[in-house]
Amino acid sequence: MSSLQTVGIDVGGTFSDFVFRTHKGRITVLKRLSTPNDPSQSMLVGLQEALQREELLSPFLLTHGTTVATNALLERKGAPTALITTKGFRDVLAIGRQNRDTLYSFHPQRALPLIPRTACFEVSERVDWQGKVLQPLEVQEADALLQNICQQGYESVAICLIFGYLNPLHERILGYLAKNVGLSVSLSCEVAPEPREFERTATTVANAFVAPVMSRYVGNLAEKSADLGAARLRIMQSNGGTLAASEATQQAIKTVLSGPAGGVVASIAVGKQAGFEDLLTFDMGGTSTDVALIRGGRCPIVTTSTLNGTPIRTPQLDIHTVGAGGGSLARLDRGGALRVGPESAGAVPGPVAYGVGERLSVTDANVLLGRLPANIRLAGSLPLNRERVREYGARFALECNLDLNALALGILEVANSTMARALRHISVERGHDPARFTLLSFGGAGGLHACDLADALGIRRVLVPRYPGAFSALGLVLAPVRRDYVQAFPPTGSLANEKSAFAEYLHTTAETLLQRATEEMEREGLATGEWVAEFSLDLRYVGQSFAMSVVVPSSAEWETALADFHLVYQERYGYANPTEPIEAIAVRLVVIGLETDSDWRVELPTEEGSAFDAAEVCFAGAWLPTPLYHREEIAKGQLLSSPAIVLQPDSTTLIPPNWQGICDTYGNLVLTRAESRKALPLSRNED
Repeated sequence: MSSLQTVGIDVGGTFSDFVFRTHKGRITVLKRLSTPNDPSQSMLVGLQEALQREELLSPFLLTHGTTVATNALLERKGAPTALITTKGFRDVLAIGRQNRDTLYSFHPQRALPLIPRTACFEVSERVDWQGKVLQPLEVQEADALLQNICQQGYESVAICLIFGYLNPLHERILGYLAKNVGLSVSLSCEVAPEPREFERTATTVANAFVAPVMSRYVGNLAEKSADLGAARLRIMQSNGGTLAASEATQQAIKTVLSGPAGGVVASIAVGKQAGFEDLLTFDMGGTSTDVALIRGGRCPIVTTSTLNGTPIRTPQLDIHTVGAGGGSLARLDRGGALRVGPESAGAVPGPVAYGVGERLSVTDANVLLGRLPANIRLAGSLPLNRERVREYGARFALECNLDLNALALGILEVANSTMARALRHISVERGHDPARFTLLSFGGAGGLHACDLADALGIRRVLVPRYPGAFSALGLVLAPVRRDYVQAFPPTGSLANEKSAFAEYLHTTAETLLQRATEEMEREGLATGEWVAEFSLDLRYVGQSFAMSVVVPSSAEWETALADFHLVYQERYGYANPTEPIEAIAVRLVVIGLETDSDWRVELPTEEGSAFDAAEVCFAGAWLPTPLYHREEIAKGQLLSSPAIVLQPDSTTLIPPNWQGICDTYGNLVLTRAESRKALPLSRNED
């Protein structure tokens, strides 16, 4: 275990969450309002405060989950970016795919590319489908083109040539020339070295678009955090691993799910510790809700996603996001129906209860119903103004022709339905029964809605970790070093009659990837034996357009993976044909550092805490007296009957009627439905 204290900071739309872990594993948390104009400001203020309180000691190790790249793409506020591609392929971004996201829309509108056609340039060169050079790169022409791009005011350039993933020679020459003229460079052979021209080009352009923004942000943060005592700064990736800050500036696109990935990493760790490895994660923050499915202690990795209409082809945890959070604003649509989100009050102006905002949010609805008692302070310092909420709520209720309580309940019901659909999307729609999973609830607002969502999905158990409001930041502290590699193959046709030759080819390719991984992990300070490697093959039946990834048991068992493909295909689609020839599209390698300092602990009181107060809370239209508990006073094994509200600085947990809670050994609250109490053990670790 490192002798230095480690810090994880997750900057969200409303709050910035801090987790401090000492070298002995003790965890403390801090929560502060975010500063949207400069996300690093809230981080630095929080670090200074922790240093002054001596909760943090210098030097320390810092890991950051950031939305800088995500916001730059969503808001389209990146660097002036140009694209260089092979002559004749200038319009690849504009043409895109024929897919229609809104199948039944009479007037579908596809998202515009990140850059206009005028920013797309061509060079004379050509590589064929096997990686052979058909036309050498015209270097003088390319150099003149790059000089022209600089003169036009472009700051960054994306270089994506036809079949550049099979033979990157021309891309690397162009990259060298581009750096010489002072451009920020993104090469497709480094960013997304895989087939599918549109997705590869779009991802490379996206990386070039956000890389300078990320570079400035991370550079500034690295400098100022070092002044406060940060010995190392790492950035969370979308794949659940961390990346050195210097690399994150070059591979910015790998951080688009930086914050949510931290929550999944923490969920896997806490789930294993508590004895639950089949989880539906539910992360409800101020602006959005992120959900994921964990089966057997693992979250699936996807290689392609879409962000605001832009394809992103990089490995990332399979996380689904919807625009529903504590700050989601309520409104009436043109048909007079009540809608909630995706627009959010954010940190500025914030919900009405914070004292500035004037539009009712989900948080305000919880205040109106007594689920957020008016005498508490969010994040330990932010008071709630219930009278102000009632004033603005009454105006909106009049507009909706509803009484105030019905309006508040309606807002929660609409928000819950949005989040329930997200959970069904990752479970029911993929063949998983939610009732077989435990709902792991976190995020500042998650505990207020978890039991209602569990009821809607037939889930019988909810797990609320000790620090739910700062849970993603805990994942940043626990996240390992991780690298993903891929080597695509030229079309090879059937492999059925070429197994021995193909196995030799794969072995050679795997050795090359493994050597590269070894060198990069050594630069991370991890020697052989301090990290693990896992190979997989992207396979498909000959004639198909899309492939499935199948894990290879070891580097010498490629034929086992080919046999396993039929089993995986059968499980996913209910059909397989073992006589059909298979072809391989790519081999993948994942290397993950074996962290020696991943332990943590929470301190629990030895005596059971009693309710410090009571509040009137509305459940399904009926107001019930509800005891209030401080989370830090709840002892191991303490039973909490319903209804009850558990308060802590980073989150609030609601235990509605017909539910009960019990505190496990690790400080987690295990909530179960009344009909489930005798049937469900506290955890899998118990007989």
